[in-house]
Amino acid sequence: MATHRRPKQPSRARISVLTGAAATAVALSAQVSAHAAPARPTKDEVRAQVDKLLEEQEAASERYNGAKERSEQLHKQTDQLQDQVARGQAQLTELTAGLAAVAAEEYRQGGVDPSMELMFSADPDDYLARAAGFDQAVNTQADTLRSLKEQQRRLDQQKQEAAAVLAELDRSTQALNGAKDEVQHKLQEAQQLLGTLSAADRTAILRGTDGDGSTASRSSNRVDPSTLPPAAGYAATAVRAALDQQGDPYKWAATGPDTFDCSGLMVYAYAKAGVSLPRTSQEQATVGTDVGTDWHQAQPGDLVIYHSNRSHVGMYIGNGLVVHAPRAGDVVRTMKVDAIAISTIRRV
Repeated sequence: MATHRRPKQPSRARISVLTGAAATAVALSAQVSAHAAPARPTKDEVRAQVDKLLEEQEAASERYNGAKERSEQLHKQTDQLQDQVARGQAQLTELTAGLAAVAAEEYRQGGVDPSMELMFSADPDDYLARAAGFDQAVNTQADTLRSLKEQQRRLDQQKQEAAAVLAELDRSTQALNGAKDEVQHKLQEAQQLLGTLSAADRTAILRGTDGDGSTASRSSNRVDPSTLPPAAGYAATAVRAALDQQGDPYKWAATGPDTFDCSGLMVYAYAKAGVSLPRTSQEQATVGTDVGTDWHQAQPGDLVIYHSNRSHVGMYIGNGLVVHAPRAGDVVRTMKVDAIAISTIRRV
């Protein structure tokens, strides 16, 4: 007859070891989960992040445009000052040489006491003529010395001005490079985010559509100028020039003729009308007459400045629309005038 042994019960120590091992496994599993790759962002999350990055990129682009414009002005100013310094130095050298010649002549004529020279002179008339020449040389020397001192003062001032402009140019160049680096960094971040999506979704986000070809608050269709209310004076030429660029790609820091950023499009269009606009949207927000923020008061050709930092600008064309160069990855097109918060409207 078989004997039945009672199963051996695990000891308390063994139970503790097993329980501890299980707890460790659970903890390790939790750590692995915590360090696992984060979930891919949704299309809407990518859209929000890209919108923010491209808005920041556009603001950096306008800072770059301003720094570039200032650098170009400073380069011209530096060249002019350096030319002035070179001419001033040449004049100073000429005056110094003239003064040395006068001093040498004075030495030659002043080698003998004038009274003794008159006493021994065989021809008093000749002596008097030479004495008058001597006095004239002395007077010339004094005049030359005064001119020399004045020229030296002007030269020192020009050198100080040139040094100050060069120092500002250096600061402007640093700002220019900093803004450029920021633009490129924002664009790279946006590109990395867009890389998580399909090509269709990337295009939809960059073009501001909903992915099915429809548009949210924006209009991507070309507008026929004949359907718009007429603009007055040179504004009509500017509106027509801006609309002619519909479909041209956005490119930061570009002012045409085939690529544009937002303020560059305004500069290009108004240049066609013979009007010179400042380079940045912030500067453009100060030109002409203030129309306020109510777009219903706008007229075709008015500049509509957007965002609290005034980093975007479009041109009102009538029918509640503006034409603008939106952002990287997009093209010159129209949108509803109030699709973005309006900062100010300016009549050029």
